[in-house]
Amino acid sequence: MIKRIQDLPLSSQHTCFLWGARQSGKSTLLHELFPHAIRYDLLLADVYIRLISRPSSMREELLARLPVQTFSDDPIVIDEVQKVPPLLDEIHWLIENKKYRFILCGSSARKLRRGHANLLGGRAVRYELHGFVTAELSDFSLEKAVNNGLLPVHYLASDPQPLISAYVGDYLREEVAAEALTRNVSSFSRFLEAAALSNGEMISYATISRDCGVSAPTVKAHYEILCDTLLGKFVEPYRKTRKRRLVTIPKFYLFDPGVTRYLSRIPRIESGSSAFGKAFEHFIFCELRSYISYRRPEIELTYWRTSSGFEVDFLLGDAEIAIETKASEAANNNHLKGLRALAEEHTCRSRILVSLDPCRRKTEDGIDIIPWRTFCDSLWGGEIM
Repeated sequence: MIKRIQDLPLSSQHTCFLWGARQSGKSTLLHELFPHAIRYDLLLADVYIRLISRPSSMREELLARLPVQTFSDDPIVIDEVQKVPPLLDEIHWLIENKKYRFILCGSSARKLRRGHANLLGGRAVRYELHGFVTAELSDFSLEKAVNNGLLPVHYLASDPQPLISAYVGDYLREEVAAEALTRNVSSFSRFLEAAALSNGEMISYATISRDCGVSAPTVKAHYEILCDTLLGKFVEPYRKTRKRRLVTIPKFYLFDPGVTRYLSRIPRIESGSSAFGKAFEHFIFCELRSYISYRRPEIELTYWRTSSGFEVDFLLGDAEIAIETKASEAANNNHLKGLRALAEEHTCRSRILVSLDPCRRKTEDGIDIIPWRTFCDSLWGGEIM
């Protein structure tokens, strides 16, 4: 059994939301943590039909099965809660009047917010589950991460291509298109491919609009949907400056390297290719995003770029830690230009180049060149932040 880093508090008396992209492992985690919990899986047609037609039946069933919930009882698990928003009113009543504890699991709060559903008014703690991270797998493979992706079922598969194809076809194109309230699945599919090709780059709605044949406002709305459904994240630019003009356009990363590879129509990413360099940066983004989400949610993740072209891939906090990524086995001075330019503007506590170098080393001006595996171990060991 693979132990996930996101460990929900077993003894908490609080209700919580557990959000995460489809197939990130939410249901598996909850079955492992709470094997005896009463659960309602709204992906099951009979459960969904029963509760969508009469949400109050859940309250009546729970009162019959569990008149009083004690501290030692498992929480009540509602899987894919966003599919039946009226259930949240029933859950609210049970929390207030019967002190029940729930874990409400879902892949998107968009439908709940759009329908003005009851989000429990601060009565529920929010957690999020991402794909695998290096700290969860003793034999973690970078090659598998950039090709299979980090969703558990894809990463562990001997032949992930059919699974990723089904994921993109059945989920991303159909269900996310439904979230967009659009019937034009083909144009949404073109947008997804354009988003994958521009993954990790500064976003120009006008350029992507021309590439996929929809209006710029529609492109912007589609990006918002990807964020709301936890399928991507904007990384904002760091805006503080002393003398250099800065770029103020956000970058966007999709949630998973394997899905990004598939949408980009790359059969396989080989080491040494330009695609591998982009995928390597994407992988480090996923590690940082997951670490911040699980361990340090107060930390802000940004990037830095000047109008003259100097860039640092990731800044943590108030430019306290600067991280550049290069898929090179022999990092050199050309790879350090952005970090050195940043040092002329800000005093960073740590400047790091994450690379494929076999050994860790340090430049005379204090830049740490760290092999990717050592960096990830140090990150999850709490040594980077």
